[in-house]
Amino acid sequence: MVFKRFVQVGRAVLITYGPNTGKIAVIVDVVDHARVLIDGPTTGVNRHVLNFKRLKLTDIVVKIPRSVGTGPLKKALEKQDLVGLWNKTAWAKKLAVRKVRANLSDYDRFKLMLAKKQHRVIVGKQAAKLRAAFKAKRSASS
Repeated sequence: MVFKRFVQVGRAVLITYGPNTGKIAVIVDVVDHARVLIDGPTTGVNRHVLNFKRLKLTDIVVKIPRSVGTGPLKKALEKQDLVGLWNKTAWAKKLAVRKVRANLSDYDRFKLMLAKKQHRVIVGKQAAKLRAAFKAKRSASS
């Protein structure tokens, strides 16, 4: 497997620590081997220097020049629809489901449990029918 997510200007990142946790930003400049300058004008992330330990690289790359200003960056992000691209990824969908599940009330968790039980019963009955049909077909052929 070849590594494809390199630190580069224009790479979209997910912030994993601090007040902007869970937000998307873009690498504007590389400060040194451990830190980058990020900005996210469309997602509410102010321009600041962040350590690599506090972010995750995504597969999304935006075409921008190095050290671009906030205004042109915002136009480029809106043109290439960074937020839309991010929301289509499986990673973003998984995070959204996790957030919804964390905010469930006790009654919502109870309803979810009942729905899972009903689903299990329906699937079990269908599987039993298929098993019985397979056994009948198998015994008839031998």
